[in-house]
Amino acid sequence: MTTDVLVVHGGAPLHGEIRVRGAKNLVSKAMVAALLGDGPSHLYDVPLIRDVEIVRGLLELHGVKVTDGAEHGELVFDTSNVERANVDEINVHAGSSRIPILFCGPLLHKLGHAFIPDLGGCNIGGRPIDFHLQALREMGAVVDKTPSGLDITAPNGLHGTKFELPYPSVGATEQVLLAAVRAHGVTELRNAAVEPEIMDLIAVLQKMGAIIKVHTDRVIEIEGVSRLRGYKHRPIPDRIEAASWAAAALATQGDVYVRGARQADMMTFLNTYTKIGGAFEIEDPGPNSIGGIRFWHPGGELRATALETDVHPGFMTDWQQPMVVALTQARGLSIVHETVYESRLGYTEALNQMGATIQVYRDCLGGTPCRFGRRNFMHSAVIAGPSKLMAADVVIPDLRAGFSHLIAALAAEGTSRVYGVELIKRGYEDFEAKLAALGASVERG
Repeated sequence: MTTDVLVVHGGAPLHGEIRVRGAKNLVSKAMVAALLGDGPSHLYDVPLIRDVEIVRGLLELHGVKVTDGAEHGELVFDTSNVERANVDEINVHAGSSRIPILFCGPLLHKLGHAFIPDLGGCNIGGRPIDFHLQALREMGAVVDKTPSGLDITAPNGLHGTKFELPYPSVGATEQVLLAAVRAHGVTELRNAAVEPEIMDLIAVLQKMGAIIKVHTDRVIEIEGVSRLRGYKHRPIPDRIEAASWAAAALATQGDVYVRGARQADMMTFLNTYTKIGGAFEIEDPGPNSIGGIRFWHPGGELRATALETDVHPGFMTDWQQPMVVALTQARGLSIVHETVYESRLGYTEALNQMGATIQVYRDCLGGTPCRFGRRNFMHSAVIAGPSKLMAADVVIPDLRAGFSHLIAALAAEGTSRVYGVELIKRGYEDFEAKLAALGASVERG
């Protein structure tokens, strides 16, 4: 559809200021957590993105009254009339997001039953939900697979358990947290994810009355309680969006101030940004300012580097794609080893089409072998630069790759047509207005 095409006139630096709001990877989970509370919840700084619309729709289908609060970006959740939703109405959301799987615990506690439609999300690898289902089963859930989704019950309620994740999955950690806070007894989760968004979800649950201890060595202990109240919470800023704009500033030789970006959540990214030759300046929050980070290209040549994605506190997998676009402008050979998702380098084909020189490999090209080693996954890349990027017509395959293609189009000489830009709306609020604020020349095709 022509309305899903963005025409990008590239070759000009981005200059100006934009703002990031609450983290996509926390906001949607905090919305689900509201189901657990007996009273109203208030979530602030909520971005207007597609994932928020999907979760809001699912909550409303289950009887939650969701209203806009007095403050811009505030949502209020009234859970006093939670009810079972119509399966056909739930299935309307099938394939649109992976968030529905996290409804299991809250719905089991509220209703004793949960129906989860077929899941969607970005096509970046298998992303199985086996860890989720195994944890729920060990807590007493009964999972029946039907042609249209998963029918889950808990005949005797959920109870605490000891569970170790084979891999520190963010989604599975969230699943256990949301299910265990009102389960009977104590749950001990080992090899848990400890991303900033996980810590922020724990903060939300603690405000609701949950008892959660975070120990060393990725161990989280949850002591179940019988009731939870509503919450008032302002989420951490979106560190993925902040890094995306930072990479755009570097790739276009620009200067972008990202209001709301926070140093504490981006330290690993900032180290890499400095190593390759980018510059940044941090403004801490003050009495009259939320603070932010200014990112810019200081001139001269960027330097090639080697990086591996990893779970927190490593280099975030969602930072990899926009950063690779910037690395196409660095002198030398850069090496990227993707260890989180096995199929996240397919987007490099479009970059090569635009003039980049990127070769992908099945081998582990990082410092240590990963779980994808010796398997038939192209999960390492070598980027030779600097490359002069030229305009092309590209099709967006997934959310983060989509923004990376957009960055490449902005950096390239000439006019590109980027197809499938609606996918970007899943995680980037009002990105077209932000591009305009930074001086980009873009228009709908």
